[in-house]
Amino acid sequence: MIPLNVHSYYSFLTGTISVEDLLLKAKKFNLKSLALTDINGMYGLIQFYNKAKELSIKPVLGTLLTDKDSKDRYAIFLAKNNNGYKDLCKLITSRKLDENFCLRNTLKEFHPDLIIITPDIDLLNSINPKNHFFGELILSKKYANEAKLLINFAGQKGIKLIGSNPIYFLRKDDYIIHKLVRAIDKNSTIENIEEHQLVDKEFYFKSTNELKSISNSYGDLLYSTENIADQCNVELNTGKINLPTYPSAYPDSFTFFHKIVYEGFEKKYPNPTTIQKDRLQYEIDVITSLNFVDYFLIVWDIVQEAKRRGILYIGRGSAANSMVAYCLELTQIEPLRNNLFFERFLNRARSNPPDVDIDFSWKERDEMIKYVFEKYGYENVAMISTHVTFRARSAFRETAKAFGISDKEISNFSRRIPWTSAKNLPNLTSMFPESKSLDFTKDPWKTIVNLASRIANFPRHLSIHPGGIVITPTRITDYCALEYAKNKGLGLIITQPDMYAIEDLGLIKIDLLSQRSLGVLRDSIKSIRKKN
Repeated sequence: MIPLNVHSYYSFLTGTISVEDLLLKAKKFNLKSLALTDINGMYGLIQFYNKAKELSIKPVLGTLLTDKDSKDRYAIFLAKNNNGYKDLCKLITSRKLDENFCLRNTLKEFHPDLIIITPDIDLLNSINPKNHFFGELILSKKYANEAKLLINFAGQKGIKLIGSNPIYFLRKDDYIIHKLVRAIDKNSTIENIEEHQLVDKEFYFKSTNELKSISNSYGDLLYSTENIADQCNVELNTGKINLPTYPSAYPDSFTFFHKIVYEGFEKKYPNPTTIQKDRLQYEIDVITSLNFVDYFLIVWDIVQEAKRRGILYIGRGSAANSMVAYCLELTQIEPLRNNLFFERFLNRARSNPPDVDIDFSWKERDEMIKYVFEKYGYENVAMISTHVTFRARSAFRETAKAFGISDKEISNFSRRIPWTSAKNLPNLTSMFPESKSLDFTKDPWKTIVNLASRIANFPRHLSIHPGGIVITPTRITDYCALEYAKNKGLGLIITQPDMYAIEDLGLIKIDLLSQRSLGVLRDSIKSIRKKN
């Protein structure tokens, strides 16, 4: 029996399992397939997909969407194919961005590329039974009454049932971690967290034999979850570059790229040497062979627009090693004269797109970001998210708060905790001189640091990458789901996957950063011109 209602710690402050631990447990139980259905999101889905493939486990990609009117009402969506994956991204985006999102109406729509599972009789009653709809029979004593009602209803409506053991934590004794993260999420204490805000204690990762023994009493009532997993076959082609095509009047991108690069070369090198010519041709060959021409054209277009608007900019990082970048005026450093090697920036062994960081004045960066959205389309552009995780100080502070410790007491300890992984908390006094005076040998501190170390790297919330923008060749929701940034009032929309997952999807990431010194320089120039 394959679990189909599975939540990693990317079900923010609800699930408590890392993607890697989840899959290693599945491997231990000899599962051939495993689903991931984090709540209202796909934050860790790409990481899950890659790791599952690495471990030779078939990844079943899904999500659990809750209704906005009732968070306890939900449906699970599993992608049957690549079109189903796109549907997942669009549905999650709708759940996050659409104030009028209604789960009931969503289920009434035709979704042939998705398998849909829900325990909610009211939701099942609102749809016409189809082959891709299933009732979720939760295999737990706590849900025995609901199970009886669902069995009777499914028999009347002709809806197939699947046995489900939702997974929120790895082992039964990990329930305390679930309780801790729920207390953190609700700004409560472990002692005062309400029962309806917690999941069943039985929602841990059970072995196949455990699940069979629980489901045997239902006999032939249950449809095989293995059969459902067999129907789900998504191939994401991670690692394949998905660059948008730069719009130009030329027959192809390379022709235009070749033209502007050589125009810049003639300007920068009026009397070029053989070494300079060879270096340029070598770089062009590498860029072309890796299909990164459109990437350079898009960055070139952005800096050209900045120049047209009189906005100061500077390219930095390893892009300064490139003569092509220098000729396109993406950077201002001549690489040969400074003995800079192109291979540090780009080489034939590289599969992910190059990274050209462009700094603008902090006052004008937003103007350039707006230009990118308008140029390439609001449906094809988004800011990239950052997953903010628990480090030593934040894990300690939040765990201590969940134990009802006062802010004064917490601060007395936390100021002596260095910036390190929360995994190091139990051994701080032996690892860091500044922590030697801390006494974590007695409760409640001993329990606090041990529990805090167990939420190391758990996602806390989403933030915005300092300058990362993603541009996609088709609608961005063909590749990933979107949501509002933490401060919804700003109206910024960000990707649910972070920059690493975005790169795994082969999407173009452009870093448009802000630098105060450029603003100071601009203001100084204006001031000098006024005086003269």
